[in-house]
Amino acid sequence: MTNGGGWLRRLGNKIKTGLMRFMFGRYGTDKLNSLFLWTGLIFCLLSMFMPYAWLVLLLTGLSYLFMGIALFRCLSRNTYKRYQENRKYLAFVSRLKDREHKYFSCPKCRQSVRVPKGKGKVAISCPKCKERFIKKT
Repeated sequence: MTNGGGWLRRLGNKIKTGLMRFMFGRYGTDKLNSLFLWTGLIFCLLSMFMPYAWLVLLLTGLSYLFMGIALFRCLSRNTYKRYQENRKYLAFVSRLKDREHKYFSCPKCRQSVRVPKGKGKVAISCPKCKERFIKKT
């Protein structure tokens, strides 16, 4: 009697090896890709419940656009650029979640400066160029 599952296991290993070889040097997924995929999925689901054909077409097109961007980012070989995009997205999200600080931009060098909220007018010194400016927190 032969082992019936052996050929299936070998086939699975071949597919896994092929996918690993294909994805070698490509960026893969990250938090920004997840955002694009979920946004595309939400637009796709919303389009199923819309009564107007033009709105269905618009939402379906947007869902394809967002899912296409996610696929492009996943398969991209420009890993440095995709990493920088994800890093900027994560910095933006962390700023939105930060309720205890306010962020200002230095008028001279555009360096971002974080200041505690609720302190009134404060003199802010830029850590990069040492420019001093006054802002209300």
